[in-house]
Amino acid sequence: MVPRLICGLVSTLLLAFAAGAQARELVLGRVSDDPRQHYEQLRPLLDYVVPRMRDVGITGGRILMARDAAQMASYLRRGRVDWFTETAASAMLLERKAGARPLLLAERNGVSRYHTVFFARSDSGIARLEDLRGRSIALQSRASTSAYFVPAMELLDRGLAMEMLPTPTDDGGPDNVGFVFGRSESNIAIWVHKGLVDAGAMSSLDWERPTTMSPSFRPELRIIHTTAEFPRALEMVRGDLEPAVATRLREVLLDAAGDPAAREALGHFFGTTRFIALDPRSEAGLDYLRRAVARVAEEVE
Repeated sequence: MVPRLICGLVSTLLLAFAAGAQARELVLGRVSDDPRQHYEQLRPLLDYVVPRMRDVGITGGRILMARDAAQMASYLRRGRVDWFTETAASAMLLERKAGARPLLLAERNGVSRYHTVFFARSDSGIARLEDLRGRSIALQSRASTSAYFVPAMELLDRGLAMEMLPTPTDDGGPDNVGFVFGRSESNIAIWVHKGLVDAGAMSSLDWERPTTMSPSFRPELRIIHTTAEFPRALEMVRGDLEPAVATRLREVLLDAAGDPAAREALGHFFGTTRFIALDPRSEAGLDYLRRAVARVAEEVE
């Protein structure tokens, strides 16, 4: 009887030790130029998620900021970040660089997909993308899906080589499209309206937003091209994340929109309204962005 009891106690201790060895933190990462603000946006959702993942060994949560995509790629390769949220092209860049994989779409302020709008002054004589040869275009930044990767891909697909310009007033080669970064969508709108550049590109959301595109500009501008839709934002996980942890995280995030306890946390999380499972339409959009990221890296950067 005593040996049997001792064996039972040893088995219990071994199981407890194994469970303790597996217990760990869930690390949520973010590429950030404003860590303090982003911490406040990320923490509430992490605090909501962690208690719902104890059954897969998650006992706490931590946020780790990266200064840029290169640092985030390093964190992912070294297993220091489990989950991160990104715009779609930046997510595909980290898939390419570090083996991260898509988990879910993020719907922000009720929008899960959008497209890119190219526009020019109505009196510019520019009616289509091919008319931009030998002209200039304002884009937003290297991190932008809708105002960098997608516009660049659309131009390259039409055989238009791209050349980076030092300033908006510089000229590029006669056979190239010169591009300059405006850093904000409102700057893009102003530069096109003032004639500093010949065209601009931004998301359909920014085109419709009065704070970005002043209503007073609209009579003098016209859309010359719109793209197909693509996902707005993604939740990503590192490629070697334990399957049980990834599966449970996916379940918790999918269920969050229906849980009143998650409402405030979702609102803080960049205005997220819900998370959505990937479908064939979304996968097609991601395939396009994968090609865009690879081609821009090869032919533009």
